[in-house]
Amino acid sequence: MARFLVTAGPTREALDPVRYLSNRSSGKMGYAICDAIITAGHEVVLVSGPTALESPVNADVIQVESAQEMYEECARQWQHCDALFAVAAVSDYRPSTMHSQKMKRASNQLSIELVANLDIVQTLAATKGERLVVGFALESENGEQHARQKLESKNLDFVCLNALQSQGADVSELTVLNRDTQWQIGPCPKASLATKLVEVILENSNVY
Repeated sequence: MARFLVTAGPTREALDPVRYLSNRSSGKMGYAICDAIITAGHEVVLVSGPTALESPVNADVIQVESAQEMYEECARQWQHCDALFAVAAVSDYRPSTMHSQKMKRASNQLSIELVANLDIVQTLAATKGERLVVGFALESENGEQHARQKLESKNLDFVCLNALQSQGADVSELTVLNRDTQWQIGPCPKASLATKLVEVILENSNVY
């Protein structure tokens, strides 16, 4: 039995106590992958951004909000895990300043300075050793090219390419790539998609 770390959902990067920057991720794919891994007989630690979903049964669930919180939890858990499915749609940037009070409308224009968040999957994969790391990519153009670049630059074992239409959808498809092979899964409901994906990963890796 292996222990999997799974990230899911969006992150929220606060502008002030009321507003934040985020994205359209529903968390459905990550949560479905948790269920599929547990069904396959393995343990799961889920680090989840804000979603409207019920926690997967039998998973150790840790709720976070920001990218920094997600990284800190993942760094703690990764020491005790054998594999990582980095499914979360982590915000690439955050506001350079989080205002302590609600920002008032003062003019017809507002500029917000953004700074880069740490790349969680790349940081964790740098310390993977013989462990398995599966990343996800959502692209609006040149999807396979960008996915292969992510596979190499972030030291991933597999990368799963999503289309824009997958955001919040119940039915989706994935193109799964490693350095030698490519698999096409779906379109099908995300529960079935997750089951097939986990089967492909386990059949083609050294995680038992």
